[in-house]
Amino acid sequence: MTSAVLDASALLALLRGEPGGQAVQPILADGAMSALNWAEVVGYYSRSGGSERDIRAILDPLPIDLIAFDERMAYAAGMMLPVTRSAGLSLGDRACLALAAHLGVKVVTADKAWKPFGGILGIDVELIR
Repeated sequence: MTSAVLDASALLALLRGEPGGQAVQPILADGAMSALNWAEVVGYYSRSGGSERDIRAILDPLPIDLIAFDERMAYAAGMMLPVTRSAGLSLGDRACLALAAHLGVKVVTADKAWKPFGGILGIDVELIR
C-alpha cells in the first residue's frame, strides 16, 4: 500500500546524497511517483550527460510504484493552477500534488514553496529539509 508520493526533488536528494535525502530512504518501498515526475529525474541525469542505459541502471532498481499521468491527473493538476500560480508551481509540481490528493497520502518534497498549499489543497506536505 502506498504511504507517500515522492516529488522528483525528494528522490534526487536521496540519489545525490543531499541534505534531507536520508529521510526518503525509508519511504521508497511504499512510495509512489507520477510518471511525469519520474521523467523529471530522468531529465536531470540526461542533462548531465547520462545515457538511457546508465540512467536505467540507477533508477530501475528502485522499488517505487510509478503511476501513469492520465486524463484524471491532468484535470486535477490543471485545476490546481489558479491556486498555486502565485508560487510558480510547475506542471510537474502540480502532477505530484494531484497524485497525492488522488491516493489520499502525504507528498514528500524538498520544495518549501509547496508547504502553504497543503492546507489549501487538503494534502499533507512533508518537507525533507
